Amino acid sequence: MTDAEQLLWSRLRRKQLLGVQFYRQKPLAGFIVDFYSAAASLVIELDGSQHFEAGHQANDKERDQQLAAMGLLVLRFDNKQVLQELDEVMQVIFDTVERQIPPCPPFSKGGKT
Repeated sequence: MTDAEQLLWSRLRRKQLLGVQFYRQKPLAGFIVDFYSAAASLVIELDGSQHFEAGHQANDKERDQQLAAMGLLVLRFDNKQVLQELDEVMQVIFDTVERQIPPCPPFSKGGKT
């Protein structure tokens, strides 16, 4: 893992974020995604400088479209963002997870209403 991946993983692992399980280096649709939460239908990708090259951007776009077709939302951050603006990155992830996971319905006892 890169330094940025290690840093982000230290904040996502062990259900630290809203009690949601994340996996790292998860195989999905023939790809290996950096971080994945099934509960939030969320993929998080961290990009190094090579991802700013035209060829990589086209591949990333195609990959994101295939993941979106599976009902997954893809968040992309560059390594520098994670290393220098971790709190802001975590806030974006927190807000996204909160939106992606529907609120639990209120508890109701069995019986007729």
